[in-house]
Amino acid sequence: MHDHDLGLRADLEKLMQQAAHRRQALRWMLAGGGTAGGLLAMAGLPGCGGGGDDAGSTTTTTTTTGGGTTTGGGTTTSCSVIPEETAGPYPGDGSNTSNGSIANALTLSGIVRSDIRSSIAGASGTASGVPLTVQLTLVNTNSSCASLDGYAIYLWHCDALGRYSMYSSGVTAENYLRGVQATSSSGVASFTTIVPGCYSGRWPHIHFEVYRSATTATQYSNKLKTSQLALPAAACQTVYATSGYTGSAANLAAISLTSDNIFSDGVSTQMATVTGDVSSGYVATLQVGIAA
Repeated sequence: MHDHDLGLRADLEKLMQQAAHRRQALRWMLAGGGTAGGLLAMAGLPGCGGGGDDAGSTTTTTTTTGGGTTTGGGTTTSCSVIPEETAGPYPGDGSNTSNGSIANALTLSGIVRSDIRSSIAGASGTASGVPLTVQLTLVNTNSSCASLDGYAIYLWHCDALGRYSMYSSGVTAENYLRGVQATSSSGVASFTTIVPGCYSGRWPHIHFEVYRSATTATQYSNKLKTSQLALPAAACQTVYATSGYTGSAANLAAISLTSDNIFSDGVSTQMATVTGDVSSGYVATLQVGIAA
C-alpha cells in the first residue's frame, strides 16, 4: 500500500472519531448535562447576546432559563428589548407640573407598595373598578434572559373613567393607581389594581418606568426605561360592559391598535396576556426585556 493511502486512511479514521465525539457531546448536552451556551459553542453557533436599549429594537435572546420552577432541562424562553415609549402627560415622576407644582408621586411616603388602588400620604380616595393583578417579569437581554432581581418598577394608569390622579379634574388631590415595587429573585414585580378605562384616542394601556432599585426610584432622571403595556380587546370589552366604566366601550370601539399613536408600530413585546373574569378579577402578565 502506498504511503499516501495510509495518510488518507488515517485522516478518515480521525474524522470519524471526531464526529462520534461530537455526537456523544451533543447527546449529553441535550440530556441536560450542560448549559445552553455550551451547546451552541459545541455546535459551532454564536451564543446569545443583546443589543442596545433603543426604541423599536428587535434584539431577541433564546436560552434555557430557570426563572421559575423547572424540571429536567428547563424551559426555552425568548426575550426582546421592550420599546422605549413616552411617559405621556401624566407621569407623576417629577418631570412636569400639575396645578403649578412639581408632580412627583415617587417622593410620597408609602409609594413603595403592591396594592395601588387607594391614595396615600394624607389623601383618602380609592379607585373603583374590576380587580386586576399586573405581573411584570424583568429580564436582561444582554445576559441570556436572566431575571433582574432588586430592580424597581414604577407603574401608573388611569381610573375607570379615564382620569389620572394628580392631574385630571376631580382627582387632582388623589394619588391612587400609582406605585413602586422591587423585583423579586425571579424578576417579578406584582401590582394589585383595577382594569383601567379607555379614554378617547388611546388604546387601553398601563405606563411603567424601570429603575435600578427602589432607592433610586425617586425621580424620572434616574429611570432606565419607559414603556407601556397594552391590554387585549376581548377582556376590555367584557369589563367595559359592566357599570362604572362610562364611555369606555364607545372609546374602545373608536380606536384600534393600528390607529393608536403608541402601539401602531407593533405590540409583540407589549401586549399582556390576560386571564380571569369580571367576578374573580383578572391577571395581566408581561415579560419586560431591557439591556441591563
